[in-house]
Formats: sequence, structure tokens, C-alpha cells
Amino acid sequence: MKICNICHRISGTDQDHLDCIQKIRIENEDENFKQNIPEKLDLAKDTLGLGVEVKAILEHLTKENKKENSS
Repeated sequence: MKICNICHRISGTDQDHLDCIQKIRIENEDENFKQNIPEKLDLAKDTLGLGVEVKAILEHLTKENKKENSS
């Protein structure tokens, strides 16, 4: 038995819990995805094809990404 390095609970095996490992992997992928959205979609091009909601979300993510990069 060992303590899981992620959730700090007892693990029945000598490794971290598989669900804890998956959760961390998904969180990291989600963060990378959020940072890459503005790079993949150039807002200066063809914004007429996007809905108002999509434009607002992309602008928010772009501002959030700029804040994180400037910090």
C-alpha cells in the first residue's frame, strides 16, 4: 500500500490511482486546448460566419490567455 501523490489517499497498489492520473491528464489537455483555441481561429478573418455567442466566447478566451501570459 502507498499514498497516492495526487489525492493523498491510500492506494491499494504501489502506484497512484488510475482515476487520479486520468483526471490530471484531462485537466492538462483542457488547459492546452483553451490556450490553443485563439491561435487556431484567427478572429480577424471571416468573423461573419461565427455566431454572436461563439464570438463572445472566443474573445473571452483570448483576453484570459493574454492575462495569463502577461502575469
